[in-house]
Amino acid sequence: MSNPGCYATGAIALLRPLVDAGLLLPDAPVVISAVSGYSGGGNSMIATYESGGAPAFESYALGLQHKHLPEITQHSGLSRPPLFIPAVGHFHQGMLVHLPLHLDSLAQRASGADIESLLRRHYAGSNWVRVESATANGKLDALGLNGSDAMELRVFSNEATRQAVLVARLDNLGKGASGAAVQNLQLMLGL
Repeated sequence: MSNPGCYATGAIALLRPLVDAGLLLPDAPVVISAVSGYSGGGNSMIATYESGGAPAFESYALGLQHKHLPEITQHSGLSRPPLFIPAVGHFHQGMLVHLPLHLDSLAQRASGADIESLLRRHYAGSNWVRVESATANGKLDALGLNGSDAMELRVFSNEATRQAVLVARLDNLGKGASGAAVQNLQLMLGL
């Protein structure tokens, strides 16, 4: 038994309900982009960022073999790994995980509102995962849940273009690490 990584936590929370509902086929071509604060990169990365020796934003793992791909694939219900594009920003902690979708390529006809409703039903009663409405200004701050072990899921969609972006927001040190470990222990013990 292990605790999921921070990127995997956000990705699985978005993907698994769609796969379980049959909206997203297990072999669908999936793209996930994400940005995390530098604290998720360990002591060396933290030292580089805090000494001013790192860029404001950088993509990494562009060899397309990120360490979280196997757990994302397995626990989301996908039969092939998603194309995963992680990045790190010049901020200590916080995370956004993005799942872009062409709505017409889903296995069943669905709108952004349908997907939001599906996520709300799936996470109803959860103490740790909240499904929130899209922000009116179309923006979302990666640092918004810092210091929390909660996770927010949102669906931003454009019905005219039949596109949507599902976003998981979490604190990579809270929900993505220590908070998730405590929550998983509680689940294992039936608390």
